[in-house]
Amino acid sequence: MRAVVQRVDGAKVVVAGETVGEIVGEGLCVLVGITHGDTAEKAAQLARKLWSVRILEGEKSCSDTNAPLLVISQFTLYGDARKGRRPTWNAAAPGDLAEPLVDEVVARLRALGAHVETGRFGADMRVSLTNNGPFTVQLEL
Repeated sequence: MRAVVQRVDGAKVVVAGETVGEIVGEGLCVLVGITHGDTAEKAAQLARKLWSVRILEGEKSCSDTNAPLLVISQFTLYGDARKGRRPTWNAAAPGDLAEPLVDEVVARLRALGAHVETGRFGADMRVSLTNNGPFTVQLEL
């Protein structure tokens, strides 16, 4: 399981002209990639890390400030472009495995008390954000 985490001053996801998820103010925009062999326990571990990682202003976490998170599925995090000119997606889990695990990350975050907005799995999404810093980290479980 991979996540690219950006500290933002607002972010939103638009699908077919409709805003489906949006956070306002300081928070985290999280792109989540699922690979073969990922489990619900890894999803829970990622949720705990996202809720507690101290990357907001003043070395605070979302749990410290009740900052919102925008979680977006992103199979391309497992793209491999080392050979040729076209990436392969072999390491990305298929949708029937990935979607429930992304949903599990979101559910676990909410169970911890987080305000979570989401994209729409499998949709052609337009993501816009203001990266604060810029500050971006990659988490790998």
